[in-house]
Amino acid sequence: MQIELTKIKGWSVVTLGGRLDAITAPDLEKQCGLWVDEGHRHVLLNMASLEYISSAGLRAILSTAKKLKGLGGSLAVCGMGGMVKEVFVLSAFDTIIPSYDTADAAPEQN
Repeated sequence: MQIELTKIKGWSVVTLGGRLDAITAPDLEKQCGLWVDEGHRHVLLNMASLEYISSAGLRAILSTAKKLKGLGGSLAVCGMGGMVKEVFVLSAFDTIIPSYDTADAAPEQN
């Protein structure tokens, strides 16, 4: 899995590529944890290049969202398509984590 951090409109945009599964989810959770510890409080996961997500990937996302919320931050996702979007919807994550079509469509953060 590829993980890359950029900044857009006050968001720390984490672009994911490849597979987010039991093997790679701990890497995402660890890396996001480091970025949160560095002060990143509004994280937008860009999933446009993500090919697959498992329940372990969902747990890593939820864990990061909870950590951010506890610090007054937020987590959102964007760019989901295909199987990734289907899993997100079937697991009802779309009801608890804001989703945008693209990173540019996400609202400005302070």
